[in-house]
Amino acid sequence: MKKNNYRMSVNITVMVLLVLGIVLLAASGISAAPLRIGIAQIVAHPALDDCRDGFIAGMEKAGYVTGSDVVYDLQDAQGEMGNAIAIAQKYKDDKADLIVAIATPIAQAAAQVTSDIPIIIGAIADPIEANIAKSWESSGNNVTGMSDAAPNKTQIELIRRFLPEAKRVGTIYNAGEANSVVQIEEARKVCKELGLELAEVTASNSNEVITAAQSLAGRCDVFYIVTDNVAVSALSSIIKVSLDEKIPVVVADPPSVLNGALTSYGIDYYSLGERCAQKAIEVLGGKSPSEVPIGKLEQSEDLTFIINMDNANELDLSIPQDLLNEADSIVLAGTVWNRDK
Repeated sequence: MKKNNYRMSVNITVMVLLVLGIVLLAASGISAAPLRIGIAQIVAHPALDDCRDGFIAGMEKAGYVTGSDVVYDLQDAQGEMGNAIAIAQKYKDDKADLIVAIATPIAQAAAQVTSDIPIIIGAIADPIEANIAKSWESSGNNVTGMSDAAPNKTQIELIRRFLPEAKRVGTIYNAGEANSVVQIEEARKVCKELGLELAEVTASNSNEVITAAQSLAGRCDVFYIVTDNVAVSALSSIIKVSLDEKIPVVVADPPSVLNGALTSYGIDYYSLGERCAQKAIEVLGGKSPSEVPIGKLEQSEDLTFIINMDNANELDLSIPQDLLNEADSIVLAGTVWNRDK
């Protein structure tokens, strides 16, 4: 009888420990089985890649170790909306715990495919205009995350500072991308205020960008490229025309300066990804996505001003000293020199 009582006592102790372990795991916010997070971007280019890498780093900082606590399914839609929908459907079929949608078309596809899996958006200028969310304060659905709304006005004002004699601005964008349309509307308004002519050419895919850029040669004094995924993914084509025709390129996303553009004043996409991770942590902690406001990077520490002196030298441009003094980063002799903020 004593032996039976002893066994019963041991069994009860084991059960208590098991229950306690489950409770502790639940309280920690990290599942016993790794979380499954799908990260998809509409196309591969430096800004979107930085957003993806920043997200993963942000999750690591929060204690979600890749491989043991979380498994990522990384996908690239290669600029095709059909691929974006297929990727979103894959995540739904795989029962992903979370979807990270980098760029407007991917976010639209994910929101179209699932209303149950939480979606963290990144690199989307205006989620309301893109019909992804009802408001910045509450999406009203399974979406939250971060916007990459660019300071377009300040960027265009830089044209006057770098090129005081410039009168004509050329831009290339995909008219089917809501993110780009919003920025081009702002560019029209700002150019008019500054007395600049804006020449617009649209491109529906990256193969059309070289022709678009060539068509603007002779019609513009400077290229201004917003955070349009088609144009940025084919930036090398624009840079080629830029160098051939001696037309400087001002871009909305700083990473593109490392690929041959002259300058940018814009958000740090790695920081954007880290902020997206913070939104994800809130959702994984139990909040509904609609309870987590969609954020923007608006503080000075989140923005960066970069000048490519190598490109300026290729274009025989003289850069005013006051601009060099203001720059956070300068590209010179193939090296990026950063100023401490």
